Amino acid sequence: MSDSIDVTTIGFTKTTAERFFARIKSAGVKKVIDVRLHNTSQLAGFAKADDLSYFLKEICGADYVHQPLLAPTDDILKAFKRDKGDWGVYQSVFLDLMGQRKIEERLRPDMFQGCCLLCSEDTPHRCHRRLVCEYLNGKWGGALSVRHL
Repeated sequence: MSDSIDVTTIGFTKTTAERFFARIKSAGVKKVIDVRLHNTSQLAGFAKADDLSYFLKEICGADYVHQPLLAPTDDILKAFKRDKGDWGVYQSVFLDLMGQRKIEERLRPDMFQGCCLLCSEDTPHRCHRRLVCEYLNGKWGGALSVRHL
């Protein structure tokens, strides 16, 4: 592909609502794709699905989509979070899951133009949103130009 698809990623923990929405707005995000399995947790604060959709539209002029196809399963999450699992194992299992789901066939690169992948982790280093981008880039020949906010 000659034109790269600009994609950003962001996590909502360890930040304020003001800083979170300012980063999205200044990045020119047109749509936030929520890649969390569960998007209604009381612990999410301003990032609960209904509130988040409203705030994104009002503050940033951005749309909101929940896409659990890009989320780990409950079993994978519990093994890593609750049972304090190994990151390498989590990464391997999640990459296998994306392969089984064939996400690269069910989605298209142009669906990601101007999008921001959202999850809870404050940094992308040990977060599945980064793995989603890397996996898709591997399948799509580096079509995504990824920036972590």
